[in-house]
Formats: sequence, structure tokens, C-alpha cells
Amino acid sequence: MHGIGNDFVLVDAREMDADWPALARAMCDRHFGVGGDGLILVLPSDRADLRMRMFNPDGSEAEMCGNGIRCYAKFVLDDGLVSPRDALTVETGAGVLQLEAHRRDGHVDSVTVDMGAPRFEPADIPVDTALVSGERVVDYPLEVDEQTIPVTCVSMGNPHAVTFVERDVWSIPLETLGPKVEHHPFFPRRVNFEVAHVRGRKQIDLRVWERGAGLTLACGTGACATAVAARLHDLVDEEVEVCLPGGPLTIRWDGGSVLMRGPAALVFRGDWPLNR
Repeated sequence: MHGIGNDFVLVDAREMDADWPALARAMCDRHFGVGGDGLILVLPSDRADLRMRMFNPDGSEAEMCGNGIRCYAKFVLDDGLVSPRDALTVETGAGVLQLEAHRRDGHVDSVTVDMGAPRFEPADIPVDTALVSGERVVDYPLEVDEQTIPVTCVSMGNPHAVTFVERDVWSIPLETLGPKVEHHPFFPRRVNFEVAHVRGRKQIDLRVWERGAGLTLACGTGACATAVAARLHDLVDEEVEVCLPGGPLTIRWDGGSVLMRGPAALVFRGDWPLNR
């Protein structure tokens, strides 16, 4: 499945057990596996309708995935893994999230996700708290390759560092800069790195280097973090279109929970023998 080009392998794992990190590395390999930006598991929950776990292509586990959870909602609703409904609660590493499905011709076409309130405290992102003071990390001068990159840090249940540029985001060498920011000592649990250009009060161009995945066509939590960071700088309105390489997401933040709306699509189904 994919959400604006951010693609995932989804597995109904409610009655399964496996070495999930190893399986994610094998499945997500685009040459010897299925190919994907992550492996997403459907699991039972005693706190919500279902539980979601997501593993990156390198086998590391992510707390949350914005595009992935929309695919998750389409999968479990269209396949009848829960009783018919439009509202769904999903337990994630970032807490229990509320989702609303939007249908076309009887199938889930797009999903609105209440992503919860962003967090700004340095210890919650987390960053090296010995290097910062105050309640927020805004325009922190990150030193990378003898250049200074001002980053604003936001947690959407997973860590993000956003930088705003005046030029085209495609002019930034994110393929080389991204891994250096991801693994910078300032971020003890690594970080997702967003490079954003604000076109106006209602639109942002964005590219993302994702922790554990690298360059992807889209990142839902990254779009949310970027919209929040732009609001902190008073660059955009409460509702903004975030344009990623794979397509746009609509993000709304009024100072409380962040609402994200975007599509989800099924690509194909298949079988993977666990004893291969």
C-alpha cells in the first residue's frame, strides 16, 4: 500500500509471531524483497480497536508513521478486520490515535488522522538537553560539515528537525546532508530531517530524510512537524497544504491536536513464506 508514494508492506499479524526486524529488512529490500519504506503490523490492543507497529527498512522500530497509519486504516476497514465503521482508534508508539475514514464507491479513499498535540520540550524530542535551554528548540544552530543549519525541533511521537530555506528544496543535497543530520550527536535517538520552503500562507514545499529509511516520497509526521514549525514562526495559516514529492497532504493546527488528511491506496496483495 502507499500514501502519496510512501509505501509499506502491511501484515495482519494478530495471530503471528516472527523476527519482525529481520523480516522488515528482507521485505523492504527493493531488489531482493517486496520493496517498501516500512513493514506495518496489525496487532490486537486492549486500549483501542487495534494496535499498529511499524519497522523501518533497516529493522529499527518507529513510534509512528503518518502515511502508514492511513494505509493501516484502509487495510483494516476495507478487509473487515474490524466491524464496519468510519471512526477507528489505533494504539501506536505515540499513543492512541483517532482516525476518520472517507469513502468513495464503498472503499476507503482518504483518512483524517488526529495526530495528537505536538511536543516541544527538549527531553521529549529528544535532543541533547545539555546543549539547549528553554522550553522549545527553535532555530537551533546545528553545525554540520562546517555549515550552520538552523533547525526547529518538534516531536509528533517521533523526533523531527525542520529547517526552512529560501530556495527550491530540490537544490538541497538531502541525500548527503540527511544522514549527517539524522546521526548528529545532538539527537540521541536520531532524527527525521525536513527541508521546507514556504510558498505562502497556505502552502509549503517539503522534502524529508526519514530516520531509518532515508529519502522517501512523503512523510506524514514530517509534514505535521513542518506545519507546526511554520506556525511557530508565523509563516502559515492554521490550515496549510504540504506538498511532498509524492503529493500533497492537508495539515491543520490550531494550537491543540494536529489534524492530517491524505489518501491511501492498495497496490497489490501477495504471500511471503516465513520459512524461506
